[in-house]
Amino acid sequence: MNNYGIDIWGDDNFIIKDGKVCLKYGCEPAIIDIVNTLQDDGYKGPLILRFKHLIKKQIEQIYKSFNKAIKEFEYEGSFNAVYPLKVNQYPGFVKNLVKLGKNLNYGLEAGSKAELLLAMAYNNENSPITVNGFKDKELITMGFIAAEMGHKITLTIEGINELEMIIKTAKERFKVKPNIGLRVRLHSLGSGIWAKSGGINSKFGLNSTELIEAVGLLKENDLLDCFTMIHFHIGSQIHEIHPLKKALSEAGNIYVELRKMGANSLKNINLGGGLAIEYSQFEKSPQRNYTLSEYANDIVFILKTIAGQKNEKEPNIYIESGRFVSANHAVLIAPVLELFSQEYSESKLKLKDKNPQLIDELCDLYKNIKPANAVEYMHDSCDHLDSVLTLFDLGYVDLQDRSNAEILVHLIGKKAISMLSAKHLLRTQKEVQERYLVNFSMFQSLPDFWGLGQEFPIMPLDRLDKNPTQSASIWDITCDSDGEISFDANKRPLFLHDVDVEKEDYFLGFFLVGAYQEVLGMKHNLFTHPTQICIDVNEKGYEIESIIESQSIRDILEDLDYDVREIDEILKERIENSKLIDDRSKKQILGELFIFIHDNGYLKNI
Repeated sequence: MNNYGIDIWGDDNFIIKDGKVCLKYGCEPAIIDIVNTLQDDGYKGPLILRFKHLIKKQIEQIYKSFNKAIKEFEYEGSFNAVYPLKVNQYPGFVKNLVKLGKNLNYGLEAGSKAELLLAMAYNNENSPITVNGFKDKELITMGFIAAEMGHKITLTIEGINELEMIIKTAKERFKVKPNIGLRVRLHSLGSGIWAKSGGINSKFGLNSTELIEAVGLLKENDLLDCFTMIHFHIGSQIHEIHPLKKALSEAGNIYVELRKMGANSLKNINLGGGLAIEYSQFEKSPQRNYTLSEYANDIVFILKTIAGQKNEKEPNIYIESGRFVSANHAVLIAPVLELFSQEYSESKLKLKDKNPQLIDELCDLYKNIKPANAVEYMHDSCDHLDSVLTLFDLGYVDLQDRSNAEILVHLIGKKAISMLSAKHLLRTQKEVQERYLVNFSMFQSLPDFWGLGQEFPIMPLDRLDKNPTQSASIWDITCDSDGEISFDANKRPLFLHDVDVEKEDYFLGFFLVGAYQEVLGMKHNLFTHPTQICIDVNEKGYEIESIIESQSIRDILEDLDYDVREIDEILKERIENSKLIDDRSKKQILGELFIFIHDNGYLKNI
């Protein structure tokens, strides 16, 4: 049985039972059963399933690991976490996250005016808010308003000009002020494709000279008591622990130096994000070389050691780590619409009374193939096809001969793989690779795969008690050749089942898609966010708590600033003016267009 690497990436969240992928929680429902229920209720096309218990699990794991380390090392600082809204701002996730993190004082991080408004509206009382990123006067004023509302907010300064705006705003407003943080530009770099987030040439933060200048400005303007945090970030999805340990040592020493300069209210270090999750589903390419426990222990131990050596107060620890919290709660479900090799069937063979010799030889290969010669015959058939194509170009065989050759080669390949053992399948993947047309847009739902080559676990939702024999390339429905997840025998040896999708449904699950993919999704070909379903699983069963349907074609056109009323009027006028159809037919066409424009643009697998 192929478990598609659940033991590598699944984090004990999923199991396989009776050939189906199931949630390892509560009554352990099969995801395919949830999908079938939704299909019966009319929700076709791609779906995003959100599982609340997986949000709660990740939050609790972080706090448990750090609090255990604090107790073990007798650390005197506290642990705090904030969720960076940029990772996923969808209400089906954020509202649940705030609710589930309330007892732990789990906070929010904002990087824009819109995100700060969300934090001000939804953050739990007494939970922290941090504000990162570049700021103007308006954003800084909003930070002051948040403090005046009673929020525990820290504005993290990215440049001296921002600090000068804070000083000016403090003089203009009321007595209550936000806390101030300084983002430190470290020399230390992270690892992986997001390593450029750190280092001395990174986009954000203050260098040593600017830190000294900032402390001086705070002293001059009686705001040093507001300076409570330093912040750094060396990159998302840090694969190795060593770069973090080096950066933490650098930041820890900056912390004690700033306190020695008189910053006595400085008591917090924010490590930013970077806590990685394991995306790989294949043993050859694991992505993370440390555990959450090791991550927490190293951070607590290093900061305790530095503070002890310099005889300074052990700082409170803040982390963001939005990917770790959000990635695994969401699963993209998409139906397979077509297997392209199924266009080649025996019924489509049109053999002549007298065929070219190469066609007769292909027929013999197909008739006489057996396990002992399967690989050899398959290779021979590919050579024969090359010869037929050459003869076609030279005019010695016709289009029917070419068609017969193509069909026979595909039939030989399919017959061969049914005879081969699993260990021999990789040897044949070039000859028998299957293309699966899947009803989703990669640009909308997996933009990090397209843009960064980020892998995501992929597996069928059922038939897991049957051996998958097809080396699979996945094609999305966009009008773009980049919309493909190609088979790669070394990095991505994905095998799927040979199914007749005209007779039975076949759904693929794309896992760990809850971080960044939804908010980064592009409207390429004007495909919209899939329908979102929030699901609460318990011991008795599962409950569908909320459904947010995918935008209609009309909605997305309006998002792009089209005047949809104008479009309605133009279409109506052109149909009414058409001389090709009668009045009764015109009414039918207008009704059909009304239905289409008020539905989403995904294909219907009916």
